[in-house]
Amino acid sequence: MKSTSNVSFTNTAIAFKHQSTAQLKNARLLFKSFDFPILLKWGPLMAKLAVAIGFKFMIKNTIFAQFCGGETIEDSSKAIAHLAQSNIGTILDYSVEGEETEDVFVHTCQEIIKTINMAAGDKRIPFSVFKTTGIVRFELLEMLTNQSPLSDSEKAELQRSRARFESICQAAFDKDVRVFVDAEESWIQGAIDALTEEMMAKFNTQKAIVFNTIQLYRHDRVEYLKQHIAVAPGFLGYKLVRGAYMEKERERAAEKGYADPIQSNKANSDSDYDAAVKICIENINRVSVCAGTHNEQSCMNLVNLLGDKNIDPTDERVWFSQLLGMSDHISFNLANAGYNVAKYVPYGPVSAVIPYLTRRARENSGVAGQMGRERALIEEELKRRKG
Repeated sequence: MKSTSNVSFTNTAIAFKHQSTAQLKNARLLFKSFDFPILLKWGPLMAKLAVAIGFKFMIKNTIFAQFCGGETIEDSSKAIAHLAQSNIGTILDYSVEGEETEDVFVHTCQEIIKTINMAAGDKRIPFSVFKTTGIVRFELLEMLTNQSPLSDSEKAELQRSRARFESICQAAFDKDVRVFVDAEESWIQGAIDALTEEMMAKFNTQKAIVFNTIQLYRHDRVEYLKQHIAVAPGFLGYKLVRGAYMEKERERAAEKGYADPIQSNKANSDSDYDAAVKICIENINRVSVCAGTHNEQSCMNLVNLLGDKNIDPTDERVWFSQLLGMSDHISFNLANAGYNVAKYVPYGPVSAVIPYLTRRARENSGVAGQMGRERALIEEELKRRKG
């Protein structure tokens, strides 16, 4: 599709106007480090060791500073204000991962509701978000997806887990704050879909409040999207992403001998992504959509689709989203052209978000050309500033 818009992703002056030259040089060095597999392999252990022996500042001033808003929700206020200066919203993302005790689940649930309360009435924070595994045990979600029989204690655990999930959605409904339910591994996604669909039916009566996340690197999700739109009541919300667990998905499918759920190639993933966007826009009368992508062509396709359908760029039913510290050439140029854009702003204690940061580094290094693109744009802007 040929672009007919006034959006350009090559304007580095707009893309990086919010960053100092020193910050750009630090980002360039960080992205370059992702080229070294040994750092990606041993980085998490080194990071934990650095924190343990009192060198937390080394992590906090490098990868944490690039991808996170702060250690607490209050710390993130600076990032919120900074993004808002360029008409970019914030999606507060409590990014503690890998802990599975009831106390942690309860605390995480309370923290997510805290982000909802902070977003209430604040146009700078258009969405909240949570991962189901932050409030529900992974193995329980797997059992539910497989429809395995539950013991009495597991049934009680499910009741508590479901209550936490519903309490977040209820808070979002009460405060009129849209909330994303993140997608996760395919072998627990069935349970996440079921919980999310239930809450969508309950709370999306007047508009989309609860959003499910669709991973289009799976070859079955366009069909899922079509079927859900066809049968679901009320208003619907979807965040469209490509996906974050490809290597893990392929390895598990090979190990256990079932069909690989991942697309056979990137072209198919791209095609399904664009198809999903089109389906949502064609149902805009009851579907809200957030394009969570760092892919320039996917963003431009949506820009052109909005133009073709005469949908205003500021229509609250359509958003673009990228991660803090990534693809600023997309986010800031879209926002500058008047489109709705929000950045994921993760936060949490440095030691607790190391799993998130590790996953982010590995994902980014695994996307062909992504780190090279980020560095090239930074280099171009640094050269421009030198005159």
